[in-house]
Amino acid sequence: MPHIICLAKQVPDPETPASQFKVDEAAKKVLPVPGIQPVPSQFDTIGVEAALRIKDQVKPCLAMGADEGIHINGPAANGADHWATAEVLAAAIQKVAPFDLIIAGRQAVDWDMGVVGSTIAEILGIPVVTIAKEVKYADGKVTVERVLLDGFETVESPTPCVVTVSNELGEPRYPQLRQIMLAAKKEVKPWTLADLGISAPQNRVNLEALFVPETKVETEFIDGDSPQEKAVKLAQRLREAKLI
Repeated sequence: MPHIICLAKQVPDPETPASQFKVDEAAKKVLPVPGIQPVPSQFDTIGVEAALRIKDQVKPCLAMGADEGIHINGPAANGADHWATAEVLAAAIQKVAPFDLIIAGRQAVDWDMGVVGSTIAEILGIPVVTIAKEVKYADGKVTVERVLLDGFETVESPTPCVVTVSNELGEPRYPQLRQIMLAAKKEVKPWTLADLGISAPQNRVNLEALFVPETKVETEFIDGDSPQEKAVKLAQRLREAKLI
């Protein structure tokens, strides 16, 4: 059975009503919404699905789902940029080594930077294959079908390596009640930066400002006695606005 590490980030629930989404512009942070818990990033749950598909193919198969979890938390880690986040995750990965495969989402759905997986591979000195729609493991190698702008390509890589997956891989499976109950008994280890030998991750990105953009909607009705007259007036109005 290959040792697969899946990376998952907690993000604000995308179903949060826009009226409740607020940021602290002075601190440049997103404020948690009372009563709404963070959720795993969508692409990361797809990464877990990719790992479970590999696990299903390798016999004998244990119960469906991850075997254990590690939660890295702390104020310094929560404020880390992509490079500092990658350094923290790379340290945690090295602590649970050896491993065969690291799977992550193509990007987090909050900041959408899409570079943590590749940065981890750079730090660890291992190959990375990005934006995968299918991942297969056999004989110490992974075969990955990648999504391109104009089609797909198949890439083979030795392990250990990092693979980032995209939504084209498919929806993550929905756990059944028995599996949810079993998951509650599985260990989730809380790790701090001190456990990883890191005092404080050093950010390399300078965040200039963070704010909720203002949206303004204006509606203008074009009057006319006929569709033709309305069309002429619309064209004139668009020309005045320099849109045509």
